[in-house]
Amino acid sequence: MKQPYRYIEHAKKIISQEEGVIGKDWGGKLPIALVWPNSYRVGMSSLALHILYRLFNDEPDVVCERVFWGYQDAPQPDEPIMSLESQRPLDEFAAVAFTISYEMDYFNVIHILRRAGFPLFAADRDENWPLLIAGGPAVYTNPEPLAEIFDAFAIGEGEGIVPPLLDALWDVNHAPRAEAYQRLAEIDGLYVPALNNGPVARVWIKDIGTTPTTTQIYTDHAEFGDRTLVEIARGCGRGCRFCMAGYVYRPMREMQLDTILAVAQHALKHRDRIGLVSAAVSDHSWIDQIAIELRKMGVRLTASSMRVDPISEPLIKGLAESGNQTLTIAPEAGSVRLRKVINKPQADAQILHAVELAATYNFPQLKMYFMIGQPTETEEDVEAIVQVALAARKIFLRNIVINATPYVPKSHTAFQWAAMTPVEILETRLKYLQDRLHPNQITVRSDSPAWAAVEGVLARGDRRLGRVLAQMKKTSLRAWQHALEVEGLSQADYLRERSLDEVLPWDVVSTGVSKAFFTWDLRRALRGDLTRACPPSGCLKCNACDEAWAFRPDYEETLGPNMGAYGDNFIPLEI
Repeated sequence: MKQPYRYIEHAKKIISQEEGVIGKDWGGKLPIALVWPNSYRVGMSSLALHILYRLFNDEPDVVCERVFWGYQDAPQPDEPIMSLESQRPLDEFAAVAFTISYEMDYFNVIHILRRAGFPLFAADRDENWPLLIAGGPAVYTNPEPLAEIFDAFAIGEGEGIVPPLLDALWDVNHAPRAEAYQRLAEIDGLYVPALNNGPVARVWIKDIGTTPTTTQIYTDHAEFGDRTLVEIARGCGRGCRFCMAGYVYRPMREMQLDTILAVAQHALKHRDRIGLVSAAVSDHSWIDQIAIELRKMGVRLTASSMRVDPISEPLIKGLAESGNQTLTIAPEAGSVRLRKVINKPQADAQILHAVELAATYNFPQLKMYFMIGQPTETEEDVEAIVQVALAARKIFLRNIVINATPYVPKSHTAFQWAAMTPVEILETRLKYLQDRLHPNQITVRSDSPAWAAVEGVLARGDRRLGRVLAQMKKTSLRAWQHALEVEGLSQADYLRERSLDEVLPWDVVSTGVSKAFFTWDLRRALRGDLTRACPPSGCLKCNACDEAWAFRPDYEETLGPNMGAYGDNFIPLEI
């Protein structure tokens, strides 16, 4: 596609407003396009994009440039697909690496390839086309919906995969596809659909402090452009049964306190605000000290949503002093019964204590995340959300927002076999919450149940869905349903309950936790039995850890006084 001059000038203007961008001459280097299949504003707020950009460009013989699906909030009809740094089209790169965090961006992947002039299916591309590689949590956990489109998938964490991948890409640059595929399949963590080389085991790193994951490029035009994002921990040992990230990024690995403070000292040269990022910020064993020391340094703190069992008052205080307008907590379920089913045993008293802290520290807004449609949910459980919200209203007199998100069963979780609650029921329960809470000046927000069902299909879909995606010229529910019908497929078949002995599409990858553990934990869920959190230095019960990681007294000695998910709550698992 001819590149309109105005978009080239717009890209140059974006670059001129960035700090930390890496510009390289292409001479003698391997060019990699790093693609985020959503807008610039959203993509530049993803730590995954920042760490991959740095990992690729840390190699002196590699040049990596970013590509987005639109450099404004929505792509324009004539906007070309081109790299930001040098405004080059995708077909001039040796490889095109997509990082995909969210299944709904699969539609944008298709739009990008189509607009860039690429044949959509890998079988239709020869060595004259760049290799297409995808990574990120969406495809890492189930690559099959895009298996006919991409040449390879990175299964696991980029720090462990990028270096050997780059060696392989040098080896196979312009090589025949069959030769390239064989070489890629030799790399740990690379799934090559054409060779069906599964199951491929995920690659993970044991020390996240070696290459701290933090903002690389600063721009005021990103969702979180006013701050430096810092990953203070990766993974989670809590074992919430609905949470894919909590399972596939096991075990929990903390960045040490002194490393966090050193990163923060450097970050203050760019922004006075630091966003703490992890699966559960308040679970870091040094979280009280992190909050206190960062505030002493003059840092204005932000944090992603946190648990309330326990909640860190120094962190809450630090957030309030930093001018945050909203305190966000995530009870997930309204009733104690359902919290046991999903393995998130927060007591009502703990939730309301967090609400009291929000009132004490004068936050203008309280946000509470719940899910509707979780396995075994009843109307009584939905009413329990109402009761928790009304109890919060008595304590917190300012703005309260309830996010009631439709639950989407995901692969590699204890609920991977569960049926998704029908759209009609989700809509009815959402309306019930709105009717009950709006009169009490409580705002209820939710994602679309109909689109959540589409996400549910893509999350647990198989290889046939690539043809469905390729049928779609635009992204709409009508186009989706039509494409399914053309391919002879039914949405209901993907959203149904799966049998425990069924071969699952995502069996082609192994994300660590064994299927035996999941079936054991599912039985516990249906009985309402809690499964205790992982021990601090891991174990060998679920297979996520290995012997080199587990049972390390030296690691436990580095942990702080705020044990978060661990402490006295841990009971060794007996399977």
